[in-house]
Amino acid sequence: MFDVIIAGCGPTGAVLAAELRLHDVRVLVLQKETEPVSFVRIVGLHIRSIELMAMRGLLERILERGRQRPAGGFFAAINKPAPEGLDSAHAYLLGIPQPVIVHLLEEHAIELGAQVRRGCAVADFEQDDEGVTVELADGEQLRSHYLVGCDGGRSTVRKLLGVGFPGVPSRTETLMGEMEVGVPQEEIAAKVTEIGETNKRFSLRPFGEGVYQVIVPVAGVSDRAEPPTLEDFKQQLRTVAGTDFGVHSPRWLSRFGDATRLAERYRVGRVLLAGDAAHIHPPIGGQGLNLGVQDAFNLGWKLAAQIRGWAPETLLDTYQAERHPVAEDVLDNTRAQMELSSTEPGPQAVRRLLTELMDFDEVNRYLIEKITAIGVRYDFGAGPDLLGRRLRDIDVKQGHLYGLLHRGRGLLLDRTERLTVGGWSDRVDYLADPTAVLDVPCVLLRPDGHVAWIGDDQQDLDDHLSRWFGKPAN
Repeated sequence: MFDVIIAGCGPTGAVLAAELRLHDVRVLVLQKETEPVSFVRIVGLHIRSIELMAMRGLLERILERGRQRPAGGFFAAINKPAPEGLDSAHAYLLGIPQPVIVHLLEEHAIELGAQVRRGCAVADFEQDDEGVTVELADGEQLRSHYLVGCDGGRSTVRKLLGVGFPGVPSRTETLMGEMEVGVPQEEIAAKVTEIGETNKRFSLRPFGEGVYQVIVPVAGVSDRAEPPTLEDFKQQLRTVAGTDFGVHSPRWLSRFGDATRLAERYRVGRVLLAGDAAHIHPPIGGQGLNLGVQDAFNLGWKLAAQIRGWAPETLLDTYQAERHPVAEDVLDNTRAQMELSSTEPGPQAVRRLLTELMDFDEVNRYLIEKITAIGVRYDFGAGPDLLGRRLRDIDVKQGHLYGLLHRGRGLLLDRTERLTVGGWSDRVDYLADPTAVLDVPCVLLRPDGHVAWIGDDQQDLDDHLSRWFGKPAN
């Protein structure tokens, strides 16, 4: 009997497993593939995801395997640098090979005690008042209290659950891959600059040793279940650029459309959805992996609280209430970015106008905070602007704030030195630090780093501790 079975061991599933293990939840992760992915696709961790890795003590090992790049140029690939003074100690993009980040996150979950079984696919499940019976493709049956589908855009769990996945089907298609080229770099750079004046969905980006990431638009939409061939790339390159650049020796080849879909519900009884199983959108802006990881950080401590028996009655429902609107916003901004990538005169005119507007600091800041998710504010009711937002990694007397969040517990940061977490000390840590650089007297942080309460009154604090962390221990 497991507490939670997770279908899918991508970044979302691995992070969720680790978050649950921080609270001694018995976790089994099922991965359909027998071996990790072999192709080396580069993905980017945005500011908020980097902060979350720092909160759990993972950032140093990830930084060793990634490459830091300046933040900026994310929205529709409009080349504007990030505004000065972004509210983060980690205001950069971290590029890292996808197999590497998946391995590091899975390794972290296993170190914490999660079980991972490969070559196991969910074929069916049935839930009742006590738990979920999961049937695997080979007929084996497993039992758990909860099941979470982190099994991608074509989620088996979502389909079996009968949750609607409404949205907009693909209207355009793009080929993307990494391969070697057979012409000089100068020739490639000149051609990319020429075409890039009007076609924002075309690029050849060097990755060293003669390898390039190639992105080229396709006329029409094909069956995405069929992977493209090298010949498909050559043909489209000749159509768009007049040359195939002598591409050869591909590392990996893929195609993606611009479909946007959002699950109607993130939870039905004891079965939940996270990551691409709950939402899909074009990869423009690089938000997909980040959105899923942030889902997992939001869900993990809440599901653990439910299993450990101290969750307030409605806590688990706040997962959908908070994350569904965030996904809606990502779907909207990726739709907007895809429109701005069109070669049609109207979208190009809007793109030129937005390019001018982004010279205003407020506009540029708003868009980069949206893409990197540091602008997310959950609705916790009336209060100061900081309420519901994440708190940056400020300096505290014990070092850095995020260093105090490694265990996935709540934290009261008390500048008055007069408050206490009392009967919640088994779930919430306490730090008295009158020197902390804050504009408010005290803050209560949830395990995901969002500010759940601001004030200096003990009774008001106790009410909010009960709201987020249940009844105090006897």
